[in-house]
Amino acid sequence: MESVNTTPTTEAPAIRLQGLRKTFGSIVAVDGIDLTIKAGEVVALLGPNGAGKSTTIDLALGFATPTAGSATLFGGDPREAITAGRVGAMLQGGALLPDLTVRQTVTLIAAAHRHPLPVHEALERAKVADIAKQKVNKLSGGQLQRARFAVAIVSNPDLIFLDEPTAAMDVETRRTFWQSMREFTDAGRTVVFATHYLDEADAYADRIVMMAGGRVVADGTPAEVKAVVSGRRIRASFDFEWTPEAEAELYELPGVRSVDRRGDVLTIVSDESDAALRTLLSHHADVYDIEVTAHSMDDAFMALTAGADDRSASSTVRDAALIGDRS
Repeated sequence: MESVNTTPTTEAPAIRLQGLRKTFGSIVAVDGIDLTIKAGEVVALLGPNGAGKSTTIDLALGFATPTAGSATLFGGDPREAITAGRVGAMLQGGALLPDLTVRQTVTLIAAAHRHPLPVHEALERAKVADIAKQKVNKLSGGQLQRARFAVAIVSNPDLIFLDEPTAAMDVETRRTFWQSMREFTDAGRTVVFATHYLDEADAYADRIVMMAGGRVVADGTPAEVKAVVSGRRIRASFDFEWTPEAEAELYELPGVRSVDRRGDVLTIVSDESDAALRTLLSHHADVYDIEVTAHSMDDAFMALTAGADDRSASSTVRDAALIGDRS
């Protein structure tokens, strides 16, 4: 049976960032972020390298001092929440003592908290029970990540931060990790994770916060963020002769935004995909293997983070793409 964290709950949000800004000399790493995350949300923090994701996590945890603005966890100082065992973190490059075994490491961390999970439960949840007797310095990259996960959850936290949690994991290990994470969050825990795997964010997050240039450029459900990119994609094989005239005719289809041809495969993006497909088929009986799909998270990512280094362009994207009032 799972241990219960007896820390009283409050109505304060799990995370509140207000006017958060962090500079390193002339470099602006985080540029005025306002973000509220409620208890029980699973939030993916996305963005290209240098977007400010890791710095934002460090600021939220109290590991770095903001140049301006504030960060609170459960309505108070982040350090108080960490000391109370309400917060767990799995950070990039988080160091573990190399000469301890996995079990010894998790046991050591558990002893520092008032209401930890049983060590065996943390090991099982992180899928490291089978390597519990191995020393940390003998672990592979994927095993080390899973050991860090066990360390992050053994305090039985209400909130957990994960920074690139599946780095160095193969496909099967990634799948197993997210299965474990889903089980861990079923009890209403709050999770914030940064990842470069957009499919993970799409599949496992309730909410996407996308960053570029130190700012939030989109905030919404995965479906809402993907909907920012207009149109749907029509993909089909064709047998007709490809000529400039044929290409120009395709651009006359209803709502067409782009036409791309790779060999005998045609990709059309249209704001009126149903009408465009009907018209295409009425003019070309030699079109087959047709597939109509919505835009992916990759498409949204590329559209929303383009030109992030241009302050005015980034501000325009943010104004257009920010979804809903999450304050």
